[in-house]
Amino acid sequence: MVLRDGRTTSLLTMGAVAAVLTALTPATAFAAGDPLQRYAQQQLRWERCEMGGLPAFECAKVKAPLDYAKPAGRTIEIAISRVRAGSAKERHGVLLMNPGGPGSQGLTMPVEMEPLLPAEVRARFDLVGFDPRGVGQSSPVGCDLTEDERSLQHPYREAAFGKDVERARSVADKCWAKAGDVLPHITTRNTARDMDLVRAVLGERRISYFGYSYGTYLGAVYTQMFPQRSDRIVLDSALDPKLAWRGTFRGWSTAAELAFTRWTEWAAERDAAYGLGATAAEVRRTYWELVEQAGRTPVPTDDGKALDGDAIRSGYRAFVQVEAVTPWIVSLKAAAAGGPAAPGVPPGVVDDNQTAVTWAVFCGDTRSWPRDPEQYRRDAIADRATYPLAGDLGANIQPCAFWKSAAVEPATAVNNDVDALIVQNQWDPQATLAMAQGMRRALHGSRMVTVAGGEGHGVVVAGPSCADGAFTRYLTTGRLPAKDLTCTNR
Repeated sequence: MVLRDGRTTSLLTMGAVAAVLTALTPATAFAAGDPLQRYAQQQLRWERCEMGGLPAFECAKVKAPLDYAKPAGRTIEIAISRVRAGSAKERHGVLLMNPGGPGSQGLTMPVEMEPLLPAEVRARFDLVGFDPRGVGQSSPVGCDLTEDERSLQHPYREAAFGKDVERARSVADKCWAKAGDVLPHITTRNTARDMDLVRAVLGERRISYFGYSYGTYLGAVYTQMFPQRSDRIVLDSALDPKLAWRGTFRGWSTAAELAFTRWTEWAAERDAAYGLGATAAEVRRTYWELVEQAGRTPVPTDDGKALDGDAIRSGYRAFVQVEAVTPWIVSLKAAAAGGPAAPGVPPGVVDDNQTAVTWAVFCGDTRSWPRDPEQYRRDAIADRATYPLAGDLGANIQPCAFWKSAAVEPATAVNNDVDALIVQNQWDPQATLAMAQGMRRALHGSRMVTVAGGEGHGVVVAGPSCADGAFTRYLTTGRLPAKDLTCTNR
């Protein structure tokens, strides 16, 4: 959600439309005379999807206003897909799904999620996916960015800060030159409005929802804007709405340090197997000596590249998965000593379309991004001192410092009593436990199931877990746990 400076007339118009949308009872699509009524009455043309491989996998396009403040103006297309419920008799409704991002394509989610859902859930819901506005097959946008410009995080170095500033400025300039007429309208709030339009077009009074990662924030915004239209809401790996979005970037650093400390203790207990140190302090010293050495002489990797110390630090998210990250650190240490090349860092660069939408949303959802580059410099230095592993990566300058105008609407304050189920791994590097707890506080009617010791980003999307029982019960019956739960995978 993005961008422009709101003018008084535009804000009033947007506020009036939003008030109408929110005030409607769930028994009606849109009120008589509402300018969105014509969109709700459109007839969908369902066709077999070209991707996915299932005969029952259907796709269609929904027309939506580019600017909800001007519903009679320019339109865009929202690509949607579905796999119908397994039982017409047991069908409860639609389960709309979003895979996160922002900027990730969700059209294939029904096919991807179907094997992960129990039969009881499949019987009750049409699984509906969609590419959010600006993404994939939904009137996509792009910025023609280089690979370096498409990377979302860069380490702070005093000598390179001028280059960092120019890179951030270049991304903003390119995006606005290529898609400045559309970017102001690619926002979380507008995507939530699209979701409600899809609900109306499908003939549903209320809609259930499954959101993952950024999709949890999108789902929370939907519940805030359309509480009476929200049915059974599941948020997998949740973000704290109050941190959107600069706070999210900086919040990763805190979680990284916690995961790193846990890893040093784990590796020390297994010094006989890995040889990284017999105490947590020794393991920590081994790691930072490796980073320092790689800063002088980059470590060769099997993809033909070499990793300097900052590149090794950029893999900080791997520390939540202790059994997987430890052999990588061992191989880096051996390669630095002249042994075989080590595996490289998993690529962190996304495609141009996703990057364009990512910055449209991150920069346009909120007006909290500093405009002064020196503020980013100070924050990067301070955060690196407090959180050595990744502090500067989350605080360094971003394109939002140079976005052409502020957000059209204020950031959404999520604070409601809508029922929702939050499922969360204890050790998640991206939607951290603290962030999920922030979401829990914002959604007073929610319950949270924490997987103690759970590692990685995603619970339901990762396959079977101890949270499955609560997840299935909620979607099939609408009943949340009586209280927040903690469980352990066996």
